[in-house]
Amino acid sequence: MPQGSHSVTVRAVIPAEVGMLGRVMAALGAAGGEVGAVDLVRSSRGATVRDITVYTGDESGEAALSAALDDLDGVEIESINDQIFLAHAGGKLGMKNSARVSTRDDLAMAYTPGVARVCMAIHDDFDAAWDYTIKGNSVMVVSDGSSVVGQGDLGPEAALPALEAKCMFLRELAGVDAFPLPVTARDPDEIAGIVERTSSVFAGVQLTDVAAPRCFTLRRTLVNNLDIPVFSDDQGGTAVALLAALTNGLKLAGKKLADARVVVSGLGPGGVATVRLLAAAGAGAVIACDSRGAVHRGRSELGGELDRIAELTNPDNETGDARTLVRGADAFIGLSVPGLLNEDDVRGMADDPVVLALAMPEPEVSPAVARATGAVYATGRPDIPNQINSAVAFPGIWRGMLDTRATSLEAPMLLAAAEAIAAIPPAESPLSRESIVPSVLNPDLVPAVAAAVSRAATECGVARVPASA
Repeated sequence: MPQGSHSVTVRAVIPAEVGMLGRVMAALGAAGGEVGAVDLVRSSRGATVRDITVYTGDESGEAALSAALDDLDGVEIESINDQIFLAHAGGKLGMKNSARVSTRDDLAMAYTPGVARVCMAIHDDFDAAWDYTIKGNSVMVVSDGSSVVGQGDLGPEAALPALEAKCMFLRELAGVDAFPLPVTARDPDEIAGIVERTSSVFAGVQLTDVAAPRCFTLRRTLVNNLDIPVFSDDQGGTAVALLAALTNGLKLAGKKLADARVVVSGLGPGGVATVRLLAAAGAGAVIACDSRGAVHRGRSELGGELDRIAELTNPDNETGDARTLVRGADAFIGLSVPGLLNEDDVRGMADDPVVLALAMPEPEVSPAVARATGAVYATGRPDIPNQINSAVAFPGIWRGMLDTRATSLEAPMLLAAAEAIAAIPPAESPLSRESIVPSVLNPDLVPAVAAAVSRAATECGVARVPASA
């Protein structure tokens, strides 16, 4: 069935004639639509008005549906509404009081004169703000809109729906009060200044949809200047999800990460963070490739993040492109371009390979190739089993950091999160080639990740409040 992301609700006036509804269904099917729900809105002796949910292959399907119904005598279209826009109407977030204000006593305690005592307590000891304000459970989700959900540089206002979605995930899945902050600045130092000047109300900062190399500079600056965690879901969240998937994929193949040869293609924010986390996790041999081929010591014009990547990876200083280097590899991780590898490339990997191909909108290795080769296979797409997405990681990571009032996010905390994710049996089925990470909606996911991150924060010495035993 086509995905709900391309669905519309057609409100049509249909003559009350025998067989007319069937003709409408047939016309919609012939136009490439797949009918879902059919709901009666109202009826009269001469006609019925129905809401018909139709799944289409893409956004252009709406015009074909409209034309098909226009060709039916007596059928009138009252409206066609895109389900995605309906889901976003009015925004996806709101504010909700956590204290009751229904009597004069409530008002006196929530505001004047009672609030003055709490204000003075925080004035005397700022740590009291963690207990008596929203600060202790709040996260600022920040973007400049320069790299929005695979659509490129759309600007801060257009990034707002994506920021709202991540705030919604944090509230729904982890009970975190998150607020979106799209900024109009583009200079990383200017963005950092904005975030720093507004950070007193937040217990953490989540960076998202910021293009490279600005995202690296911005994160470093904020980490150095703030005493609260700074987390990039594009970087750390993606890396944690991939490490968990790789761990379970190798487990199915009877292999260990410490013995594995892993080729990573694509060194944007997610690729760089993944390579760093793989190195921290003790992966056997990691070969990182960008558009110019393998990163290795001595390669000209490295600079920036690639200098550190060269130090951490490619122990034998191999050269070549990803297609060359993937021969004999136990695993391939793609965050690069569609269609990078073909069937021969995958068959040239080690026995029982793991292929995590996250290029969008089409992965580096097609599903057909993966099926033909029998590889353990995952993508970033929701319509293929084993979707790998940062949302499997960041709600639980934030819950763990907020529960301990962490001052920073350290690598052992990310490793703990990945280990916890990999250890959770998927709710839908046991660990299998089509189920190597738990669903984002798995009820065990956030508590397990939060507990692991809390313990790691305490062990790292960055917890203001130690994890509970």
